[in-house]
Amino acid sequence: MSSIGIPEAVVLGVVEGVTEFLPVSSTGHLKIAEGFMGIPVDDAAVVGFTAVIQVGAIAAVFVYFFKDITRFATAWARGLTDREARQRHDYKFTVWVVYATVPLVCVGLAAKPLIEGPLASLWVVAGSLIAGSGVMWVADRIGRHKRGEDDIDLKDAMLVGSSQILALLFPGFSRSGATMSAALLRDLDRVAATRLSFFLSIPALTGAGLYELQAATGGDVGLLPLAVGTLVSFVVAYASIAWLLKFVAQHTFNAFVAYRVIIGLFLMGLLSTGVLEA
Repeated sequence: MSSIGIPEAVVLGVVEGVTEFLPVSSTGHLKIAEGFMGIPVDDAAVVGFTAVIQVGAIAAVFVYFFKDITRFATAWARGLTDREARQRHDYKFTVWVVYATVPLVCVGLAAKPLIEGPLASLWVVAGSLIAGSGVMWVADRIGRHKRGEDDIDLKDAMLVGSSQILALLFPGFSRSGATMSAALLRDLDRVAATRLSFFLSIPALTGAGLYELQAATGGDVGLLPLAVGTLVSFVVAYASIAWLLKFVAQHTFNAFVAYRVIIGLFLMGLLSTGVLEA
């Protein structure tokens, strides 16, 4: 019998959709949810399942930012044959997002045994949640919030894109939390930092989902739970994206910082008392 049935797939899809783009660590929350449901967090099929349902969240990004993505894709296509078009920001931005994903891919492939083994521990998740909250708190305070999306350059893209490695190695740190914090440290405003995080997620999470597809379907996870989890994550993620962009336009990241610390300490308590196994 599959360790992930339809009910578990729905729960994990909701968790993924809510947390993928909030700076609170979707991987961490998924591992916590899996732990409560008795699902082995380090099983290859389970790791693959969580990577694949992220594609649902990425599909929500494609739908929500359809006009922006179409603009970038058009600019890139024109740049293939038009030298003048290659000097425009939209073309450069599209290329930079691809460049910024390369370090993540290299580290992901090289460190795969660690990521799916020792670093998958819930103790790592708990510590990373708290450590990541400290980084976000500092970034939100020392960042000057004076640069918009049109001010993003190659250095911004590479530094922010490379920050995703922290979340890859330390589940709980949060991919969106790492990228938003790095962007804030580059003095981007909160909306620009959040939008850059969204666009960087497209190649990163799409690639991870496709790479893990065989592992997810080759184990004891069926195609139906996989499809259900992906669909649920799409619907919930779309709503989460809309909410987050409105929130960051008017608020600091303090609420996320506090939430991460609380969840991290709560998880440590559950692990220390044996309620959950690492």
